[in-house]
Amino acid sequence: MMKKQGNTYCFDDPPRVLSYASVVGKKEGEGPLSRDFDYISNDNTFGEQTWEKAESRMMSMAFERVLNKGQLPPEQLGCVLGGDLLNQCISTTFALRPTNVPFFGLYGACSTMAEGLVLAACLVDGGFERTVCAITSSHFCAAERQYRYPLEYGGQRPQTAQWTATASGAVVLHKGGKGVKITKATPGRIADPGVTAQTNMGAAMALSAYETLQTYFQDTKTGPTDYDPIVTGDLGKVGHQIVLDLFQRDGVDMRPTYDDCGLLLYDGTQDVHSGGSGCGCSAAVLCSYLLKALEQKIFRKVLFCGTGALLSPTSSNQGQSIPGICHLVCLEADV
Repeated sequence: MMKKQGNTYCFDDPPRVLSYASVVGKKEGEGPLSRDFDYISNDNTFGEQTWEKAESRMMSMAFERVLNKGQLPPEQLGCVLGGDLLNQCISTTFALRPTNVPFFGLYGACSTMAEGLVLAACLVDGGFERTVCAITSSHFCAAERQYRYPLEYGGQRPQTAQWTATASGAVVLHKGGKGVKITKATPGRIADPGVTAQTNMGAAMALSAYETLQTYFQDTKTGPTDYDPIVTGDLGKVGHQIVLDLFQRDGVDMRPTYDDCGLLLYDGTQDVHSGGSGCGCSAAVLCSYLLKALEQKIFRKVLFCGTGALLSPTSSNQGQSIPGICHLVCLEADV
């Protein structure tokens, strides 16, 4: 059964990854991780008439693939934990409405994949379910329309801005067997550094990442060198540097092992300004590069730290600051 060490959950019988899948758009497929994705679409509409329907279709494809790879019929899936960035999480609910699988809707902004994994691991380890799917997505065009401006407006983006990934990722956890395991998890606390600019999300989320990592290190009596990579969700260049600076202030050098999904998903030739963002950014990197490296034992231990900016168009238009959140899971190779 799960034990709690400080603020960190420790799983005695760690839930295992049964299967994982990633579906991405054209730009993501042109990046450095292209060989690791399950499906790359050259059409960002995914054959649909609106960007919102396209995102829902993309998530449906990820869900179908993760079940197929795990040879798991939908009726044998205990429940799905999922969410996205759109109002009322419509991408997720519309993607899953034909499935007849029990569903919990989550909103953790871009931390949703990590949040889903924390809760899925608790459900499996606690004996409530044998199999649970965590799933999320984001779509550049749908997110721009909701949070900033429609693409037709042609608004200029400062260098602190990030590129919302057109991507979906899904993971199925189960009890027993072999495979990559989740051994620990630390739920995040809301942290607000006072950033108000919607085009500076990395700065808004960096403090929450620092605080969650700091909590985890204290609870587990470990440090950065105990992990192959430590990967935040989507802080980009700006937020990544802030985390490095905050730990440097404490006398901790994170540089040898610390990276960010927003920096891994795209390369230097792609114009994404500060880096990638969105729920699908961390989900796609996890459900391709990171889990594959753990399966192949290239990595032994990975700290996956999903970061989210808890804003809405209304709160931003009213001048409110942007709170951040960061949930952490420790993934270990099966040795």
